[in-house]
Amino acid sequence: MIAQLNGRLIEKNATELIIDCGGVGYSVRISLNTFSEIGDKESIRVYTKLIVREDAQLLYGFANTTEREMFVHLISVSGIGPNTAMIMLSSLVPDEIAGAIQNEDVATIQSIKGIGAKTAQRVIVDLKDKMLKFEVSSENMFSANNTNRFDALTALISLGFAKKPAEKALDKISTGDESVEELIKGALKIL
Repeated sequence: MIAQLNGRLIEKNATELIIDCGGVGYSVRISLNTFSEIGDKESIRVYTKLIVREDAQLLYGFANTTEREMFVHLISVSGIGPNTAMIMLSSLVPDEIAGAIQNEDVATIQSIKGIGAKTAQRVIVDLKDKMLKFEVSSENMFSANNTNRFDALTALISLGFAKKPAEKALDKISTGDESVEELIKGALKIL
């Protein structure tokens, strides 16, 4: 199993990295949180999890071991595959997911794109005991409105804007009532 890659960053986009390790280029799928943490570094270390399927071998990468550990916990839940786990980790940082599970906050987990009520409840039931060791920040940055903010941020990143400036632009215009389109238009005026 490949547990980490340490090499030169060849290519980077919001969902994938290509890392040159000893002349071999590895394609690694990443979350938006990992994307923002990597920044513009040329030499990087990514912690990985190899998923072997009948038709593919996929490498998932994480900026830290905490995010990788959360990914492993999430894919252990029936109904949560690697792609859904990456969407969850792109929407929330690991301590926010852990906090939602510990507090049995179905609404927070369900507000993540692709997660229904039954799956959210299953995540809580299956992982509640495993989340005790995760430190949870007292501030929960995720609310129902943040789904619109997250969608707008994802769109801005896919348009080629860096995550930090895009977040600052969204912070300046966000009052909590805007649609995704309004957030994107307002941020584009600032950027």
